[in-house]
Amino acid sequence: MRLRPLLASVTAAVAVAGCLTAAAPALARPADRGCSPRVGIDSYSDALDKTRFQDTFVGNFSALAVDRDGQIAALSDRSELFRLRGTGLRPSGVVRLADESGAPLDSEGLVVERDGSRLVASETEPSVRRYSRHGKILGRLPVPDALQVAPAGRATRNATFEGLTLDSGGRRLVAAMEGAISGDAPGIVRLQSWHRDSPRHAFRLAAQYGYRTDTALGVSEITATGDGRLLVLERGFTAGVGNTVRLYLADTARARDVSGVENLTGQPDVRLADKTLLADLADCPSLGAPAKQPQPNPLLDNIEALAVAGHTRDGRLRLLLASDDNANAAQITRFYRLTVRLPRR
Repeated sequence: MRLRPLLASVTAAVAVAGCLTAAAPALARPADRGCSPRVGIDSYSDALDKTRFQDTFVGNFSALAVDRDGQIAALSDRSELFRLRGTGLRPSGVVRLADESGAPLDSEGLVVERDGSRLVASETEPSVRRYSRHGKILGRLPVPDALQVAPAGRATRNATFEGLTLDSGGRRLVAAMEGAISGDAPGIVRLQSWHRDSPRHAFRLAAQYGYRTDTALGVSEITATGDGRLLVLERGFTAGVGNTVRLYLADTARARDVSGVENLTGQPDVRLADKTLLADLADCPSLGAPAKQPQPNPLLDNIEALAVAGHTRDGRLRLLLASDDNANAAQITRFYRLTVRLPRR
């Protein structure tokens, strides 16, 4: 989403692990790379900022996924799906996506299936469609009426499906709304899930959960951790101050299914997803990164994309993140590599 002011496999892991180098002074020493006790930043890269590939602007990134061959699938909210080489993140291909009538998407969420097909969430309706790797529509998932943009439903335009993720077993798909729907309390967003009995079966609507964001922040991305939990990026922007980006761990294991609850107002009998702060990215070392506008940390920009790119030998998650520059001269297309040690359940 374009923010307004004031407001996996071991092979893939090896391919992605060394894909970033800082486009700035030498990286900080390892001991200085902590964003928090659980999160460290390894590097960043601005190499793709304001570049072009096959006459297509490279940027506006809203989602990332590790492809079956270790390359990175990078989704633009302007309907382009790029392939980036695992080493150096150089573009190797691009496919244009469209809806059934040929109209562009406001594409925000991405999952690469085991068969190579792509599940893409668009904020426009919202929707989740399945595409071939060449951009052909293969199907579409059902979406609850209440989550549709008004007047068809109760959602606000540009505040619908912002994140999409599939668990490691391939059976549970989850989409995150960016903002609250009409009738729900501000700051309580819905996480919609789908379930299937096996990767060969179709998804069907399943449980829906409430998740409370921090004040003035919205959900910009979610990704599965591999143990049933979710990483959640919360993000906001204040003119003259810059971006706020926080990484949370969410757990729906004890949350109530709210698909039958019309209004989420914080009522005591409705348990929301548990959340644990892993890091406020403003607390990361800057690594000498430049900024094109005021930021609480020059490393920050409009971070929208997040993917688990593998694991370290001691069990930490390797994360790849990217910012959406909105094709704006005052913003940056920046990739980040972080490592995260998850707390035990």
